[in-house]
Amino acid sequence: MTTLKISSAGMSSQIGKNFLGCTYPIMGGAMTWVSECNLVAAISNAGGFGVLACGAMPPANLRQEILATQKLTDGPFAVNLILMHPNLPELIDICGALAVKYLVFAGGLPTQTQMNQVKSHGIKLMAFAPTVMIGKKLVKMGVDALIIEGSEAGGHIGPVSTSVLAQEILPVIRDVPVFVAGGIGRGEMIALYLQMGAAGVQLGTRFVCASESIAHANFKQAFIRAEARDALASVQLDARFPVIPVRAIANQASRIFMDFQRQVIDRFNRGDIEQKPAQLEIEHFWAGALRRAVIDGDVETGSLMAGQSVGMVKSIEPCSAIIAELVAAAGLKL
Repeated sequence: MTTLKISSAGMSSQIGKNFLGCTYPIMGGAMTWVSECNLVAAISNAGGFGVLACGAMPPANLRQEILATQKLTDGPFAVNLILMHPNLPELIDICGALAVKYLVFAGGLPTQTQMNQVKSHGIKLMAFAPTVMIGKKLVKMGVDALIIEGSEAGGHIGPVSTSVLAQEILPVIRDVPVFVAGGIGRGEMIALYLQMGAAGVQLGTRFVCASESIAHANFKQAFIRAEARDALASVQLDARFPVIPVRAIANQASRIFMDFQRQVIDRFNRGDIEQKPAQLEIEHFWAGALRRAVIDGDVETGSLMAGQSVGMVKSIEPCSAIIAELVAAAGLKL
């Protein structure tokens, strides 16, 4: 049985390596302000697959980041684009013009028009599938690979754990490579998902404290000090004012956000503010908070987005060492 499992894992990882064109089927998660050219190139140079986070970048900035990444690595990498970006068509065209080979769509379900635009540039497209039904729909629409990400991940999260998503989706969707993300911090877990049929994995939190990461020293130290239980999902106080769950290390801002919600809800209940403006105030609370933490080092009022694997981040080390450790524990071979 062990031999069969190892063989299965080897076949799965080969599918992932062939698709990504890299040595190891280990993708770097796209983290806004963190996954910029230096970290992305370092992951690719170490044999993994870097993913550049566009986030809310204007088109000119994305062009600069892609060019900078291409100067730092000859390895393959992807660009992660948020579907709600107002300049999405222009961003796709920029990626095509700069010969980007891979795109990752995030933040929703793409339209056929958006997918066709990507295909017109000859770019391979990956997208997130939170359910089997959506995964099958994306495959039918022409996506080249899927990523399934569980609630253990950092940043914006869904309601289902990685292990459950893997059990639901990996045995069912075999048409395209499927990469697993969310809470992965050790090579042994990578091996498990490969044995289950995953083509590879995606890790974000483990790479935040890479020496090549430009994240502020305060931000990195917050990760090194944190335990898994410190990475909590944001809490919604009132169903009338939905809060998109975000997983981050609890800090002063987390507590202030709870009080802020209460204050806004009290104002609404008294009739001092209408529902839509109240909702906008709650949504805008975190505006700029991630940049304050990652770039400025404000780890008290900034947002410390992190997955539950943060408890496995113990030191600052180069991407090559992180990937080497993961590969050795997973039993992956060239």
